[in-house]
Amino acid sequence: MTAAPRETHMVQLVDAEGVSIGSATVDEVHQVPGRLHRAFSVFLRDQDGRVLLQQRSAAKTRFPLRWANTCCGHPRPGEELTAAAARRLVEEIGVGGVQLTEVGTYSYYAEDPATGRVEYEYDHVLIGDLPVGRNLLPDPDEVAELRWTAVPELRAEIVAEPRSYAPWLAGVTERLAAHIDGPPSGTDDAAERQGGR
Repeated sequence: MTAAPRETHMVQLVDAEGVSIGSATVDEVHQVPGRLHRAFSVFLRDQDGRVLLQQRSAAKTRFPLRWANTCCGHPRPGEELTAAAARRLVEEIGVGGVQLTEVGTYSYYAEDPATGRVEYEYDHVLIGDLPVGRNLLPDPDEVAELRWTAVPELRAEIVAEPRSYAPWLAGVTERLAAHIDGPPSGTDDAAERQGGR
């Protein structure tokens, strides 16, 4: 499946608290100045606790060839969040039947200098464990490359080379790390989330 037809799909517009307030097309919400909409970012984890990253394909209309979490997407109006995330795992990575758990949300705004598009998302972060022996079958229209990494290494890499990574990856990785390790002492999650918009 190529990226272009998905630009006509409908997504959920939301307010700053994540409450649905309408719908618009993928193309409409990613045009400057952007419209806040519901999205999700999925991490698959292996038995060693590493997470799967994908390098977004060159065909992506937003942040092509940047490294990101396992897969991303938007629930359609009326679509259950975990069902939408499971659908995209199959479409992008070729993996089905993974139990997904939401571990937090992250709101952000980012402009893509390469394509002139924007991301303005209320992003639900989900994690699932990849069953041992399950093969990955990435769609080359979606994914240029895959790699596994430990979360502490990923956090350090994002700080060292932020332009190699999708702009949402730092925020969603922090939500994942907080779920795994508990929030760091003195961190105000609400203030961080507001600052990430």
